[in-house]
Amino acid sequence: MLTAPHAAAPIGVFDSGVGGLSVLRALRAQLPQEDFVYLSDAAHAPYGERTDDYVNARAAGVANYLVAQHGVKALVVACNTATAAAIQLLRARWPTLPIVGIEPALKPAATASQTKRVGVMATRSTLQSAKFKTLLESLQGQAQFVVQACDGLAAAIENDDAQMTQALCETYVRGLGDFGRQPGAIDQLVLGCTHYPLVSGLLQSLVGPTVDLVEAGAPVSLQTQRVLAQAELLFCERAAGTTQLLSTGAVDALGGNARRWLGLEVLVEGVQTDGMS
Repeated sequence: MLTAPHAAAPIGVFDSGVGGLSVLRALRAQLPQEDFVYLSDAAHAPYGERTDDYVNARAAGVANYLVAQHGVKALVVACNTATAAAIQLLRARWPTLPIVGIEPALKPAATASQTKRVGVMATRSTLQSAKFKTLLESLQGQAQFVVQACDGLAAAIENDDAQMTQALCETYVRGLGDFGRQPGAIDQLVLGCTHYPLVSGLLQSLVGPTVDLVEAGAPVSLQTQRVLAQAELLFCERAAGTTQLLSTGAVDALGGNARRWLGLEVLVEGVQTDGMS
C-alpha cells in the first residue's frame, strides 16, 4: 500500500533511455533543492517502437519500482510515448501520487509561430496515439502542423551513433519541407521526443538560425512545481538536492550521457524492475 508522501522524499523520473535527461535537466534547474531518482529503462528501449501493451507493462513496472523501492513523492513520466500510452493507467493505479506527463509542445509553438506553419518531429507511436490526435484536433485553425515520424532516431541517439543520428536528422528535416520566416515555411519545430533535444545543436544547424526549436522540458518542470506546491510537498530546506541514476541496461551509457548533457558525475546503479508491475 502506498503511504502518504512526504516533502523530503525524492521525485521519480523515468524514460525508456537517456532522452529523459533533457527533462531531468529542466527539473533540476527549476527545483534545485529537490532530490531526484532517474530511471532509464534502457533494457527495453526505445518505447517509441513498442506496442501500447508493452509500454503499459513497462511503465507500470518502473513506476512500481520507484514507489516501492525509493518512496518517491511524485512521478514524472519523461517520455512522450509512455505518457500517451500509460499515463491514465498510472494515475488510476496510484491515485494519491502526483504524476506529471509530457506531451509535444504544440500549443506554445502555435502561439509563437509567425508563419503559422509548425513542424513536429516525434516517434511513430506518439503520432499515432489517441492523445496526440486529440491534442492536434484541439488546435485546429491555430496553425498548420506538419508531422514527421522519426523511425530509428531515438535509438541512434540512445546508442550515441553520431553518423546514423546525422543521417536520420537530415532525412527527417528534409521530409518536413522548407524552414524559415518566409510565408509558407516552418518557423517552429516541435521536438516531440525527449531524446531529440539532446541533439538540438545538430537540428538547429539543419533548419537554420531563424527557426525556433520547441521542447517540453521547461513546461514539465513548471507543472511539477505547481502540483508539488498544491500537494504541499515542495522541499525548501536545503540549497541543493541530490540526483540518483538507475538503469535497467548498460550503466556506462547512462553515466556518460549524464556527464555529457547534465555535467553530472554520478555512479549509475544497475537495477531490475521485471515482475514488479
